Amino acid sequence: MTPPIMQVQNIVKEFSGVRVLHNINLDIHAGEVLGVLGENGAGKSTLLKIISGIYPLTSGQIKIDGKLVEIRSTSDAKRLGIAMIPQEFNLISTLNVFENIFLGNEVKKGLLLDKAAMREKAARLLTELATELSPDALVENLSVAEKQMVEIAKALVNDSRILIMDEPTTVLTDHEVEIFFSLVDTLKQRGVTLIFISHKLKEVKLLCDRLAILRDGYLVSLDDVSEINEQDMARKMVGRELNQIYPSRREPSDHVVLKVSHLAIKGVLNDINFELKKGEVLGFAGLIGAGRTETAEAVMGLRKKDAGEIEINGQYATINSIADALSYHLAYLSEDRQGKGLIMNSDIPKNITLISLAAYVKGLIRQKKENAVAQEYVKRFDIKAASLHTNLINLSGGNQQKVYLSKWMDTHPNILILDEPTRGIDVNTKKEIYHFIHSLTEQGVSVIVISSELEEIMGLSHRVIVMRSGEIMGELIGDAINEKEIMYYAAGLKTMKQA
Repeated sequence: MTPPIMQVQNIVKEFSGVRVLHNINLDIHAGEVLGVLGENGAGKSTLLKIISGIYPLTSGQIKIDGKLVEIRSTSDAKRLGIAMIPQEFNLISTLNVFENIFLGNEVKKGLLLDKAAMREKAARLLTELATELSPDALVENLSVAEKQMVEIAKALVNDSRILIMDEPTTVLTDHEVEIFFSLVDTLKQRGVTLIFISHKLKEVKLLCDRLAILRDGYLVSLDDVSEINEQDMARKMVGRELNQIYPSRREPSDHVVLKVSHLAIKGVLNDINFELKKGEVLGFAGLIGAGRTETAEAVMGLRKKDAGEIEINGQYATINSIADALSYHLAYLSEDRQGKGLIMNSDIPKNITLISLAAYVKGLIRQKKENAVAQEYVKRFDIKAASLHTNLINLSGGNQQKVYLSKWMDTHPNILILDEPTRGIDVNTKKEIYHFIHSLTEQGVSVIVISSELEEIMGLSHRVIVMRSGEIMGELIGDAINEKEIMYYAAGLKTMKQA
């Protein structure tokens, strides 16, 4: 194997006196794909944020090409040829695609920006990524998957030597994942070193050369990918054997709690009809852009409907805003928790009571009650944080998601819509959320799960609705809930009329 391009030696990181990384040592080689695995809170993102200059290290050292370097900022990292594709987007929504790609790396012509040159280079990059995304498209109008492609292009614009990717494929379609894998092969052939965080163990097995596994801030294992299977990966991540991830399902009631009839949004949704029963998990499957999120947003009053009716427990409901939805005890976890769900520079209690704040106000905000309830949710969901008043930006993605779930549970919903509920979450936290969903259904709560992970849809759902291009293509139940059937409908190879 070639000599290390980077050496991480005795890295220690502390936040407010709490040690989150313990003497991490890693040699990273040119042209390899190093997978970094671990549960949420294991220290993966913290380690890579140190390497990329986002966090300062507490002690230890980093060498590049055998020479000691100081990485005190992202500018230092960029100068050393290190770039990071973050798990959560770092884009400016009011700028267009090419402006975001070149943000901080603007091309100038004299004293002015050379927008034509930037637009042309951005177009080339996007073509290499096999996306039809326009360089002139506004970022605020992009889907989550399209924003991810912009982040990838943004990281590649400097021809980086070391490229760090934190959950880069989470929101990509199967086709986009294939393109991404091909891109990784091309980068490896150029000698680019890739550091890859993912909770998708199958992807890790296919993509990586070696795997570094962290647990509770310690490096517990460094393996060649050919010498470890997915079961061993999961066991080393959690420090114990994992039992069945998906809980057994109990049959729901026949009582219909939600009925959606002839829902339509011009150019987005066409004649959407479905029912949700009490205590049921109804899965929504489909490729990116199929209209699943748009359906959820229309039901919640976040999108203006051109047609359609909604019934709650047999009564017609007028839902034109999130306040209307709350009055009918509906709750919705968006797929974009940082952009639409949480205030990252605020602490746990303030985020949990964002929507339910009225219950904590008696003249002034009753902070003691707010903190006590937040502490209950921290215990209930095993939220790992240095303290109750840690800002969410300092929590792992999985713990942020648990706070987001707590926020909506504090509204006491009867119908819960979860859009990509386990995006960027480790296998053990996924199990916790799956069992929590099961416990809700046992209490009579009805749940809609929108997910791009077919295994998740199949493992959780009593019924599955498959969408494509803003229409419902099929509804599956029982043995028909399998990967083959779902993909036939999602790809348009089969419709309800042909079923």
